[in-house]
Formats: sequence, C-alpha cells, structure tokens
Amino acid sequence: MAEVLENPWRGRRLGGGGPLPLADARGVARLLQRCPAHAPTPLRHAADVAGALGVGELWLKDERARMGLGSFKALGAAHAIARTAAATDAPDFRHALQGRVYVTASAGNHGLSVAAGTALFGARAVIFLAQTVPEAFADRLRARGAEVMRAGADYEGSMQAAAKAAETNGWTLLSDSSWPGYTELPLRVMEGYLQLAAEAAAQIDQPPTHILLQAGVGGLAAAVAAYARHVWGDGTQIVVVEPEAAPALMESIRAGRLVETSGPVSCMGRLDCKTPSMIALNGLARDADLFMTISEADARSAVDLLAAYGLPTTPSGAAGVAALLAGLDLPPEARVMAILSEGPEDG
Repeated sequence: MAEVLENPWRGRRLGGGGPLPLADARGVARLLQRCPAHAPTPLRHAADVAGALGVGELWLKDERARMGLGSFKALGAAHAIARTAAATDAPDFRHALQGRVYVTASAGNHGLSVAAGTALFGARAVIFLAQTVPEAFADRLRARGAEVMRAGADYEGSMQAAAKAAETNGWTLLSDSSWPGYTELPLRVMEGYLQLAAEAAAQIDQPPTHILLQAGVGGLAAAVAAYARHVWGDGTQIVVVEPEAAPALMESIRAGRLVETSGPVSCMGRLDCKTPSMIALNGLARDADLFMTISEADARSAVDLLAAYGLPTTPSGAAGVAALLAGLDLPPEARVMAILSEGPEDG
C-alpha cells in the first residue's frame, strides 16, 4: 500500500553537511550548444491520460529519445565528462581525455551516458553491472565501446566494486550518487539534468501546481526540484516517488539523516537503490513537499496506461504517473507535470 510522508524539513537542510544541488542551467546549455546530438525533448500535454487519471491537466516531459540514448541520463555523466574535456583547452576535443579511464556502476542508463561521453572525448569507460542487470544491456554498453565487468548481487555491490577498481587502478570514479568525500563529479552529473528542467519551464504555459518526480539515488528529482524552486518559488508542490522496495529517501527524511534501506528487487530497476545520494538528500529535504512510495503493481499499471495512449516506457519511466494511480490525493483542477524518464527496454 502506498505511503505518503510530509517532509518535516521543507525549506531547510539536514544537519549532516555537504553541498546542495545546483540550480543554474546556463552552463549546461552552453556546453550542449557544441553537441550535434543535442535537441530539446518535448513536453507533452497529455489531456487523454489526464482524463483517465482524473486530474485537470497532465504534462509529460518525454525523455525517451534524449540524444539517441533513450533516457534523461544522457544529460548527466556525459555532461560531467564534457566539462572536464572543455577545461583542458585541447585543440581537438576528440582527444582531450586521451588516456583517462572512467569507471562506474550502473543499473541502466547512467552507464550509457558514461560510455557516450568517454567515446566523444577519447577516454575509456569501464562499467560494472550487478548480476541482476540483463545481458542485453551489457551488449548495448559494449556496442558503445565500454568494457563491461560483472560484480555484486545488486547495484550497491557493483558500486563497491567500481570504487575499488578506481582506487586500485588510478581510474576516475564517475558515480551518479554522492557520499561524504565524493561530491564534485556527482554534482556535475546532477547539473546536467537541469537542462530538462529548464526546457520544461520554457515549454509549459504556466507553472504546474504539482510535480511528480521518480527517484532512485535522487539525482534527477533533486535537480528538477532545485530548478523548480528557482523559477517558480514555493507555489508548486513537489512529490518524490520511490518504490516500496527501495524507500531510501523517505526513510532518510524520516530519520533526519542518510540511512541505508533494504528490500526485495523491484521491477523499477533504475529506481531500485537502497542508499540515497547525499547531495540529492540535502536538496530534497529543502525542496520537496511529500515523499511517496508506490507498489510494483502501481508501476506496472502506469506502464499499461501510458502504452494504451501511445507512450511506451518502463516501470521506472512511469513511476511519477504511477503515483496518481496509487492514490495521491490531488484536487480535480491540478496541473501536474511528470517525467517519462526512459524508453521501453525493447526500444
């Protein structure tokens, strides 16, 4: 059963320290102007879906074709790598990071972004995958030039292996999560996600009354929330949506500190993260109004509903919409914005 927690930290941060998410998207836009694969993604006014869900209006930021990688994550790691390349002032960017190796763990699309970014600037990518990640995804990474290694029973296990490999080999760890002592690169990954928030703000005709943000470690949710507060202030209610199997942000907010959670494997594989990002937690403690969990059935029902209206995605991609099916109580005149964060796995 869905659980909703009102954020007691709203407007302030947790006491553990560490940076907050950035909210200025201009630097991201300047870098993307130099990328031939970049184009804004659409913000779809999904009136038919809104009618089926009983809300006044529904806007869907459609990230399913972002930069040919199939998800919002195309904006993250590749942006962090591009910033590093730009700082070299190399005469030929294609070789700006020659000899550098970036290593990470991935439950899905973050690894593709690392692989794409390294390929653009002459670096190498080594991606650790947990045993639960399908081999078809490993093949997609290899097709983009990444070296794939298997380690760990879950995402956390593969991240530990990636961190150890970085330390042992002198490689650059590029995680989309953050923890004490590791914040600089994750902050830049999250900064990349500001692009989709800035696009949505420019594309919508008036501020939404509610924004529904799915979260794994929380980077996307925290970046969009920070930008929404920057441009729209406190008038918009921000709801963070997590799987019941991985309520890492909710439980950390409840405890008032970063905590690890445990639970079964979720069909929302991109959101099945048991430990939140420190930066994301700091930002969402300040910016989010509600934290909500959804069931596996809620997520699958949202996938079916969206597919019926020609918007195929995954349980992770549909999780924001699933909050409406799970019983989130909104007024009938609500203007809701959610994110279709990725395309279908067979697409």
